Amino acid sequence: MEEWFVVDYAVLVASAVLYAVGIVAQSIAARRAGNRPGAGLGLLARLAADRLYLLGFAGQAGGFALAFFARASLPLYLVQTASSSAIGLATAFGVLVLGWRIRTAEAMTLVLLASGLIVLAGSSSASVATDLPPAGVLALVAVVVATGLAMIPAGRAATFLPAAVLSGVAFAVVAVASRTLAHLELASLPLQPLTWLMLVAAVLGQASMASALQRGPAAAVVATADATTIVLASVTGIAALGDHVVAGHGPWVATGLAVVVCGVLLLGVQSRAGAPALAGEAA
Repeated sequence: MEEWFVVDYAVLVASAVLYAVGIVAQSIAARRAGNRPGAGLGLLARLAADRLYLLGFAGQAGGFALAFFARASLPLYLVQTASSSAIGLATAFGVLVLGWRIRTAEAMTLVLLASGLIVLAGSSSASVATDLPPAGVLALVAVVVATGLAMIPAGRAATFLPAAVLSGVAFAVVAVASRTLAHLELASLPLQPLTWLMLVAAVLGQASMASALQRGPAAAVVATADATTIVLASVTGIAALGDHVVAGHGPWVATGLAVVVCGVLLLGVQSRAGAPALAGEAA
């Protein structure tokens, strides 16, 4: 087994664990702020005073940092789907530590997620991303601006879905930008316009996620955001960033992506149907 495979996959596992801690902590903090519904940056500012929310944010920040380093050599479709496994780890954590209940259908869905990740792991090939052309950078700027403007009506919606989708779009921008930046020297990152665009997109994604978590169960929110991010980032990585696939494994990558996206969405559907896992009731 090649050294890059061992090291980078260890980093991905650690990243998913930190993301899982962030999901659990942030969902509990956002739900207990539910008596005062808010939207966007205003809600995020209120939650910044909550220590539990800050713990969850630290988990997400740590998970992102590890995923950032993994993106230096691993394709986006693999890193994003691996990060999406955090929802499964969070469910397992809730069952083992917080006493959440899990149904047979949920357990089978977690197995489905794991199967998709295994398929993608066997089909991925190491590569360094190509630089985005100026038109690509402008496209990312346009997406970030549109996301920021759309947060206002999404924050007033009665359902979590618009805010969750916007969160996924913003985090897709973060993924694409970080894939391009990951191979650069750390000291040079503050001088890169994409670095600042990535940070703005991260704040917008975090704010939209907080708004969505107030309105719906965490599993449904995270599943919607993850599915959006996986699809947008994976397509962009393969089409524009030169992400590599093992020769002849293109259909397997498509299958693995479809399985993982279906898996995270099924977890969300099961939560909305009444399964308590990640819904926040155990808090």
